[in-house]
Amino acid sequence: MAGTIRDRTPPADLPAAPAPVVILVRPQLGENIGTAARAMLNCAISEMRLVSPRDGWPSERAYSASSRADKVLDGVKLYDSVADAIADLNYVYATAARPRDLIKPVATPRHAAGEIRRRMAAGDRVGILFGPERTGLENDDLVLADQIITVPLNPTYDSLNLAQAVLLVGYEWYLAADDTPEKQIDYGDTRVATKGEHTGFLQHLEAELEASGFFANIPEKQAGIMLNIKTMFERAEMTEQEVRTMRGVVRALALGRPNRRRTDRKRGQIGEPGGESA
Repeated sequence: MAGTIRDRTPPADLPAAPAPVVILVRPQLGENIGTAARAMLNCAISEMRLVSPRDGWPSERAYSASSRADKVLDGVKLYDSVADAIADLNYVYATAARPRDLIKPVATPRHAAGEIRRRMAAGDRVGILFGPERTGLENDDLVLADQIITVPLNPTYDSLNLAQAVLLVGYEWYLAADDTPEKQIDYGDTRVATKGEHTGFLQHLEAELEASGFFANIPEKQAGIMLNIKTMFERAEMTEQEVRTMRGVVRALALGRPNRRRTDRKRGQIGEPGGESA
């Protein structure tokens, strides 16, 4: 989670699947390199290349800001030009807010992620260029790329810092092959209740409502009321434990009924507003 580290153990090794190369072009601060490395490792990307970092390399500030993403920073390769940094790659994407008058295909990170997966599965080596924090990539950099990646954001304010840009693109690449269920519940030691358990509880509840006189003055509405109650509890997707708890609640209320009148008299509630009538 943001601003936290779960433990002090070194991060686990990355999966063996190939990942794109992240190329930071003329990054300005060591801290930004470090936070970009952290974003990369979040997304199982480990190869970082630097083109002419303003403050040089290596950078202690980068390591301090990386939250133990040393695996990325230890393997950094340094280059003097973008052309040199991408020379061994087969396909290159460049991140930019707009194409800047260059006629190139422009993709969202989500679309590009699927392409990158397919290209790498076919054996291509793929790189992604990220520009300097203040100015972004220049046309001389963009012209070397095969395709532009633009993040759809608020058109009146689409400013991203370096780590944000790396994380957005990296996350979409990671998500393209992730099989995590879109929605799930951890039931722990219990399980989803069976329909039979639901039915047993609802029959128990209806019987006790009848015994309490709940429907005495509105017998014609009993069916409709019970339909609403059943719909509510079915929608709740109760667990087996929750069904047993609710049956216990209903049982306790039913057993306490003979003592209710005596307790209410002691409390002075009989005949008072909101209490029972004598």
